[in-house]
Amino acid sequence: MKREAVCPSCGADWSDGQTCQDHFYTMGFWEMENPAFIPDAHHLMVLSYHLQHPELYSPEGLAGAIRMLDAFLMEGVSTQTMRREIRDAVDSGKRKHPITAKGDRFGRYSQPVRWTMWAGDVTAAGMDSYVASVKTWAGSIHAALREAGAITTR
Repeated sequence: MKREAVCPSCGADWSDGQTCQDHFYTMGFWEMENPAFIPDAHHLMVLSYHLQHPELYSPEGLAGAIRMLDAFLMEGVSTQTMRREIRDAVDSGKRKHPITAKGDRFGRYSQPVRWTMWAGDVTAAGMDSYVASVKTWAGSIHAALREAGAITTR
């Protein structure tokens, strides 16, 4: 059976034999090998990957992730501040909805989103450019979500 050459979720090119998930795992490996990357890039890397694959989130989880990306990029909210702000909302004993998709309840965008950068672009730039590439990737996702009407603030 031949594998798709394009990601069915985000449209990334898979012609090199690497899937989006492969690139996600590569970035995670780079972070494990270089813990200094984590404070500046981990939160943006995880959000970026999941926002381009919205079916991994519940509808509420997707909405929360969009708000987080906007807060990180537009308001300069730190990871520590975000953790404090959402602690109760994501506490599995307190929250009223799942963050991840469950069965047929999964996130999706109301309008198509035209991505201009993908996980493979980050890994192609190499580990030495990782933090800058993740920030650029997150910015491109924010811009694409704004263009698609998924972010309406500012």
